[in-house]
Amino acid sequence: MIDFLTKYQEVFAWSYADILGLDTSIVKHFLPLDTEKFPPKRQHLQRQQADLLLRIKEEVVKWIDAGFLEVCNYSEWVANIVLVEKKNGKVRVCIDYRDLNRTSPKDNFPLPHIDVLVDNTTHHA
Repeated sequence: MIDFLTKYQEVFAWSYADILGLDTSIVKHFLPLDTEKFPPKRQHLQRQQADLLLRIKEEVVKWIDAGFLEVCNYSEWVANIVLVEKKNGKVRVCIDYRDLNRTSPKDNFPLPHIDVLVDNTTHHA
């Protein structure tokens, strides 16, 4: 596995700058929301420790520079940031989208069983 990963290391992104964006003429995402049942919600601001605020800001600036985020001055939806500390001391910045997820209609098709997925994957290796 190590040999394989080393041989094809140029296809992996090692930083946000290495990840190329998708052309919006090819791929565009739409999130259907049932705002009649669930009106837009702004979560109450959760306080963060001062030292963690700087780490959050650094990560958000990286996301904006990479083109993953755009600045939005007035949003109907506001979700809190949740920090998860990693073993190496870095933090993973996550967003609490539970309120937003409730408004999105559920898909009406069953997911395949995990055993079927694993079997299908091993046959194509």
